[in-house]
Amino acid sequence: MSRPRATLVLSDATVFEGYAAGFLPEDGVSTGEFVFNTALSGYQEVITDPSYAGQIVTFTYPHIGNYGVTPLDDEAVRPWCRGVVVRELAALASNWRSAEGLEEFLVRHRVPAIVGVDTRRLTRHLRSHGALAGAFGHADPEAVALAARHAVGTDGQDYVGEVTTRAAFSRGEGDLHVVAYDYGIKETMVAQLATRFRVTVVPSWTSADEVSSLSPDGVFLSNGPGDPAALGAQVATISELVGTVPIFGICLGHQLLATALGATTFKLPFGHHGSNHPVQDLASGRIEITAQNHNYAVAPLSLSRGVVSHVNLNDGVIEGIASSEDRCFSVQYHPEAGPGPHDARYLFERFDTLLRTGRVESN
Repeated sequence: MSRPRATLVLSDATVFEGYAAGFLPEDGVSTGEFVFNTALSGYQEVITDPSYAGQIVTFTYPHIGNYGVTPLDDEAVRPWCRGVVVRELAALASNWRSAEGLEEFLVRHRVPAIVGVDTRRLTRHLRSHGALAGAFGHADPEAVALAARHAVGTDGQDYVGEVTTRAAFSRGEGDLHVVAYDYGIKETMVAQLATRFRVTVVPSWTSADEVSSLSPDGVFLSNGPGDPAALGAQVATISELVGTVPIFGICLGHQLLATALGATTFKLPFGHHGSNHPVQDLASGRIEITAQNHNYAVAPLSLSRGVVSHVNLNDGVIEGIASSEDRCFSVQYHPEAGPGPHDARYLFERFDTLLRTGRVESN
């Protein structure tokens, strides 16, 4: 296949060369914050994860697209990432579940890509210098470089308002009712909740009074994109709910709950994006392998209510908090595992126990 030459330029002026693929924007340029994901499979779930809004995903695995895509693996109605970077994009999809090729999927959803890039070098650069804004595309290299100089990252950005549902919807038929805040909720997350509870998913701007009027047995805080420090309104709402109803948060929901409990957040150099991060439960010593996708984390020693329950064994980042008094807990990683290992799915059962007994369990 003949492809137009393309350039990738980071905000620090580092240049990479490749070829344009996927959707080709009319102006030939796409901008965003470059991050890398180390998962060996699950590229469709990664691309459709709303938590990547505002970002361009670099896949460290060199061969992407070999098993195609299927609507069954979509984590949202459409991708929200600004683009993807791969070393080699498979031209042939070989899997009985495949409904179309990855490139067809990217074109249909208007997601630009750049292929043939030395993703090993790009990943090493991002590890050394942190996640960087930038641009890529098949436009004149000078135009791409100019766009890179003006590109912005996720600092101070609220992307939740873009990805959240516009209207409440319901799933599941359990005996307990959970209201789930959609900050960028994934389909697998909704499915895990719906197998256990009657779930009402509400927009991110839903007030505490509106949630209380639904008479929930518990509240769930979902994953989502952007900087948690830019979501003061959401934190204020959670602060009103804390102590009045059991709460379980994941990823961005964890950061927002921690902030409501007095903590602060900070940006990691290059984030955690992959499916093999070791996390230890401090109460039991149990270690689980987890899927993660976040650029921000809870600052050490900043939590004024509750305790740290889980930590990342790679770098010591806080991976979980809990407050028995306030009947709430949260984790930074993704127990729904789409994609990733299922080691942490017990946390949904822990939420069920919290709703039925009022107690925050530990292993």
